[in-house]
Amino acid sequence: MATIVEPDSDFSAIPRVPEGVFTAPLRRPAHIGEDWLEPKQRAYTSDDDAIWNELFARQMDILPGRACSSFMAGLQKLHLNRGGVPDFGDLSEDLGKLTGWSVVPVPMLIPDHVFFWHLANRRFPAGNFIRTRETFDYIQEPDVFHDVFGHVPLLTDPVFADYMQEYGKAGWKAMRYNRLKALGALYWYTVEFGLMQEGDELRIYGAGILSGPREAIFALEARSPNRIMLNVDRVMRTDYVISDLQPTYFVIESFEDLYRQTVERDFDRLYRNLHPGFTYANAAVIDVDDVLHRGTQEYHLRGGRGSDADPV
Repeated sequence: MATIVEPDSDFSAIPRVPEGVFTAPLRRPAHIGEDWLEPKQRAYTSDDDAIWNELFARQMDILPGRACSSFMAGLQKLHLNRGGVPDFGDLSEDLGKLTGWSVVPVPMLIPDHVFFWHLANRRFPAGNFIRTRETFDYIQEPDVFHDVFGHVPLLTDPVFADYMQEYGKAGWKAMRYNRLKALGALYWYTVEFGLMQEGDELRIYGAGILSGPREAIFALEARSPNRIMLNVDRVMRTDYVISDLQPTYFVIESFEDLYRQTVERDFDRLYRNLHPGFTYANAAVIDVDDVLHRGTQEYHLRGGRGSDADPV
């Protein structure tokens, strides 16, 4: 059966981007190689460590009772409360024992095909820099706090760790079909901004929500956004917001549910039927949706972040 990945790839070498595939033009810094890895993790200053500690404390005032249990357990397993920016070597040693993953430093956003290659080999690329006090509340490019605090704890969960590896492998097939944007939407609405059911409650597992105080409350409690059960085919046709709170969040039943819906899906047929652009707006509710909460969209109708609208 055809799946999300290319069965004949061994993922030992960085994949070649096929001619005509559209990717973001990123300029590789002169001091790094084709793998985009920094020679080593940078040495952080005392102020850098203080920024990490303040960001950590702020999130821990908000996330208990809102973050999924696997995330909270991962924080403990990796000892992320020990203070200061974590050492990637220590994280990799702990992760390696738990799920076989490691954390590697990169200088900035890296090309899609290189990111896929690292994930396929159970390496998570994390930004080697931390935000400044001037960008404390909002940073456009993911930094070490977003990447390590937001993403890495869930790599201690065996099923989610396997999903992330399979997602990396899936990049090969998405490139062949020139459907990187569709695969990116799947990542956005699951890994970055996903919600999940735990008992009778909704909880957060998306790193973009977990690493920011405003969205952690908005995603679960605001009346504005839609909350819809995940449908992979629908999500991969759906546009998304990069620089503001999300108009729509998609909900999984469990990480096993997420794995089943993606890794076991026939993506060859899906990609053949996908339009190159998105079909659905980010606030749309359509007839196939299993809607948990149909949002008012008040926040975005009032202008969103740029208008200082209340995130209600």
